[in-house]
Amino acid sequence: MEGLLTRCRALPTLATCSCQLSGYVPRRLHHCALGRRQHLVLSRVFQPQNLREDQVLSLEGKASDLTCKSQRLMLQVGLIHPASPGCYHLLPYTVRAMEKLVRVIDQEMQAIGGQKVNMPSLSPAELWRATSRWDLMGKELLRLTDRHGKEYCLGPTHEEVITALVASQKTLSYKQLPFLLYQVTRKFRDEPRPRFGLLRGREFYMKDMYTFDSSPEAARQTYSLVCDAYCNLFDRLGLRFIKVQANVGSIGGTMSHEFQLPVDVGEDRLAICPSCSFSANIETLDLSQRNCPACQGPLTETKGIEVGHTFYLGTKYSSIFNAQFTNIQGKPSLAEMGCYGLGVTRILAAAIEVLSTEDCIRWPRLLAPYQVCLIPPKKGSKEEAAAELTGHLYDHITEAVPQLCGEVLLDDRTHLTIGNRLKDANKFGYPFVIIAGKRALEDPAHFEVWCQNTGEVVFLTKEGVVELLTQVQTV
Repeated sequence: MEGLLTRCRALPTLATCSCQLSGYVPRRLHHCALGRRQHLVLSRVFQPQNLREDQVLSLEGKASDLTCKSQRLMLQVGLIHPASPGCYHLLPYTVRAMEKLVRVIDQEMQAIGGQKVNMPSLSPAELWRATSRWDLMGKELLRLTDRHGKEYCLGPTHEEVITALVASQKTLSYKQLPFLLYQVTRKFRDEPRPRFGLLRGREFYMKDMYTFDSSPEAARQTYSLVCDAYCNLFDRLGLRFIKVQANVGSIGGTMSHEFQLPVDVGEDRLAICPSCSFSANIETLDLSQRNCPACQGPLTETKGIEVGHTFYLGTKYSSIFNAQFTNIQGKPSLAEMGCYGLGVTRILAAAIEVLSTEDCIRWPRLLAPYQVCLIPPKKGSKEEAAAELTGHLYDHITEAVPQLCGEVLLDDRTHLTIGNRLKDANKFGYPFVIIAGKRALEDPAHFEVWCQNTGEVVFLTKEGVVELLTQVQTV
């Protein structure tokens, strides 16, 4: 036994199957007869499960609509459900994962001085007409008119709104800058052909930050600071990314970068130089350009999913809305701006696309909806006597490892075999699956522990299980 524990402690991959603390511990947990306490049980989770392939196809209309792995898997295990073309219901597992992602984003944004705000989704048309983007955005801008004939759009981004807000503050001083204001909200874009599930939809969640600085030099420092925070974010999530030069598009400005996850299903074509650090979206290059502009070495091409985008705006918006501050000489100056986006729902789907197998979801180690799944014996089986031990183990884990409170789920569907429930657990991608099987009847009881992210399987006592789980990192 000690040898198994030593082996378990020596596995760095097991130790890195980290979990994060759920910020929400429900006041009313569902009862489970296996233990004396209240447990979170799988049978009460609102989650369609084990959809057959033909059912998945019928949800999205036709086979050609299921064009990527993440879309198929998220539909199959019930993480999302179609509401209308390009719009999805986000079901409990997905909401838990997204809330965790938002907490990680909050940590990174606030570590660099970000302040969280929340702006209306409805944006007045006059703000967008002032920047000419009411016409420039074309049909992708969702527009509506209220009963009084006033025109609005459902914001795909909020440069106009935030700049007007800052401009309304008439007594800003250079001593108060920089401002790094951000929000995490729903965004809307009338995609002509929504596809790839959450990767390209009409309604999605985005983190958008807008910065206001006192000089171009300070604004570029802020730009680098936010880019570094993005790098930290993706590193913490364990996602390999490429930062590439990009076009400014309809947002404008003088400098732009995209953060891309390399994957074959990606819609963006990226040019990368193996000899130096140059990388760019193909859109920024001359079509005849074969060599790297920095070192003249040959360029290689790959595809990627854009999950983040940064822009240095200068005074493009502050000059239109007169967003000013009083400088050190006591004179009015225009604020230098930047804007920075992260696709929250897109990061979730892209991570599943990158990390998962064809049949089983794998999550970034911090974002799994639940970190531990406990599987008791089947009712009526020879091992049923170990069922009570599963409830005791649940209590012991949540008491001894406080960060796992609200993170342990008990698969109480004891009419199913352990094998069937293990198959489901593998599909859902819980980082740790703990089974009370034959060896749970030994003295002392040994539980079968699966680390889904590495495929490692070990048999541990109750104390060994707790020792393993205390090694995981939390946020």
